Amino acid sequence: MLNQTNVKLGKVRSSIRELFEYGKKRKAEIGADNVFDFSIGNPSVPAPDKVRRTLIDLIENTDPVELHGYTSAQGDYSVRKSIADELNGRFSVRLTADCIYMTCGASASLTVTLNALLNEGDEVIAFVPFFPEYKVFCEHAGGTLVPVACDGAFQPDLNDFAKKLSGRTKAVIINSPNNPSGVIYGAETVKKIVELVKGCAQPVYVISDEPYRELVFGEIEIPFIMNYYGRSIVCYSYSKSLSLPGERIGYIAVNNAAEDFEEIYAGILGAGRALGFVCAPSLFQRLIAGCAGQTSDLSVYKANRDRLITCLTEYGFEFAQPDGAFYLFIKSPDGDAQAFAERAKKYELLLVAGDSFGCNGYVRLSYCVSPEMIERALPAFKRLADSYER
Repeated sequence: MLNQTNVKLGKVRSSIRELFEYGKKRKAEIGADNVFDFSIGNPSVPAPDKVRRTLIDLIENTDPVELHGYTSAQGDYSVRKSIADELNGRFSVRLTADCIYMTCGASASLTVTLNALLNEGDEVIAFVPFFPEYKVFCEHAGGTLVPVACDGAFQPDLNDFAKKLSGRTKAVIINSPNNPSGVIYGAETVKKIVELVKGCAQPVYVISDEPYRELVFGEIEIPFIMNYYGRSIVCYSYSKSLSLPGERIGYIAVNNAAEDFEEIYAGILGAGRALGFVCAPSLFQRLIAGCAGQTSDLSVYKANRDRLITCLTEYGFEFAQPDGAFYLFIKSPDGDAQAFAERAKKYELLLVAGDSFGCNGYVRLSYCVSPEMIERALPAFKRLADSYER
């Protein structure tokens, strides 16, 4: 018999991917302009021109055998050093190239990290709402995901967090700016999380999942976990900041201030080896080294957010203020997220029911779409809102 856990995962896609596939089918049936697909976090702004120019330069001026050949298993040394140097300059840490492990995006970073840390029966805490695949990644690594409640503003309920910490807790995942709510955890929240973690009898690792680190609106600081806690690991992706989701490039950064740093990094190397995640795409590793500090034009997302907040508030919808990422987490008018998402389909609005994010009664709207699509979709949102008043 095949591994039935994996067979089941293969037969039933995540709710996000399921809706994304439905959207492609619907567009083929009635035309792309008539479907308002807010299902997936697929950046709608192009990569910065520096990306194009760097790619051309690499292809035209680098020996092709070297360019497309294997790098070291954990990534090219010069690439890893450039990432460490950038993090040191931005956040006043002291990382070296040997703190960095190149990966195929943030999902690979999380998968490798969890497989490096977890033994059978270990628990990983995640703050509601959270990316649904956290559960899949944890269980594959032999662990159990333990959700911690949030307050009305989608900030962590620290009392519930204190109750959920136990002798089985091995790691805590922080995701800020948050998918799906767009909220940001401030410095005081991070300090309190760290304070509670330090009270555990056993070592507990804090994993900061940061694909949206650069997507912040206004003068808001994102606390860098390594400045607050030694046993910390950062999982990063360039998918959102550089608009490169399909290229699958990111990294793991291990805090060398951790007492057991060498063991952690060796575990990362070993997990990557066991999972077959060795040598992330070499061309895009080298691209990253040449585009340090670059981002796409993220102002488009802020304009989209502001337009939607104004109009959806006027229509009567409720949601927490999103200060980052590119999501709105909208409260269902009748408290039933599945029913809300199905009703939205009648108006060709594709919204992801939030139950799989651990938070019932909400839907996620991904606004990394064109401003033109938002304008076309606004009448549909108005009709959706009006449908609840009948």
